[in-house]
Amino acid sequence: MAHDHSHAHGHDGHGHAHHHHAPSVDTADARKRVAFAALLTFLFMIAEVVGGVISGSLALLADAAHMLTDAGSLALAWLGFKLAERPADDQRSFGWARFKILAAFVNGMALLVLAAWIVVEAIQRLITPEPVMGNVLMGVAVAGLLVNIIAFFLLHGGDQEDLNLQGALWHVAGDLLGSVAAIAAAVVIMTTGWMPIDPLLSILVAALIVIGGVRITLQSAHILIEGVPSGLEPADIKADLEAHLDGALSVDHIHAWALTEQKPLVTLDVTARDGACLDALRQAVKDRLAEKFNVTHSTVEVRKPVQ
Repeated sequence: MAHDHSHAHGHDGHGHAHHHHAPSVDTADARKRVAFAALLTFLFMIAEVVGGVISGSLALLADAAHMLTDAGSLALAWLGFKLAERPADDQRSFGWARFKILAAFVNGMALLVLAAWIVVEAIQRLITPEPVMGNVLMGVAVAGLLVNIIAFFLLHGGDQEDLNLQGALWHVAGDLLGSVAAIAAAVVIMTTGWMPIDPLLSILVAALIVIGGVRITLQSAHILIEGVPSGLEPADIKADLEAHLDGALSVDHIHAWALTEQKPLVTLDVTARDGACLDALRQAVKDRLAEKFNVTHSTVEVRKPVQ
């Protein structure tokens, strides 16, 4: 079946010019928040390692290990934001924006590995209990809670839709819960001397860490494999455009994916009705995609009906 080759074809206002993908103020703000949280986390992690070794507490050592991975994860998140600010080039027409999604994916996987390590260590502690110094545990855990609260609110004040920032936030939230668990363990040990509370509370923290790890990993993986963003199902786009655009006979070959969680992309073909202006129809499709689906970067090909 031959088509008329004088298709009206175009992209949104971005065209192919590289310089349009400039860094946002939100990205710069998030990068600063993550950098400060990473420094704070790394410095206190050293104190937790010392306290964990002295006290013999798994809850504290698990939290220190978590904080070590957090410091690395926050540094990775910072790198993601930093690279995302770099302009596009001939080899990367979209720039480095998706690197922060990759960073979020790695962070999510790191959370799952960390949780598994804590559970294994906790089981070993339950089988072979070790004495824990409750007073040292309490002192370090309280200080850790304060540090984690500061880091948590620092990150929580950023963009809530940014997966990279959310990955970093879940790491710090896990730390915060770890500190709470360590304080609870210290209270029980100091009042009753019951040592199993330390590894049991560590397992509880690991379970909470898994929740964040699974969510961040699945969301970032969906973007990395070019999954359809929520609210951009091709069937819905097809039905809406065919219903609202008088000049459109049919809409086909719809592909929807996302560069980052905040930048959806759509390509599609439209067959025009007899007598319809192809350029006007193409612009109408773009306007409708922007208005109804919040898609500002689309590639639309409009063709004449087959005679």
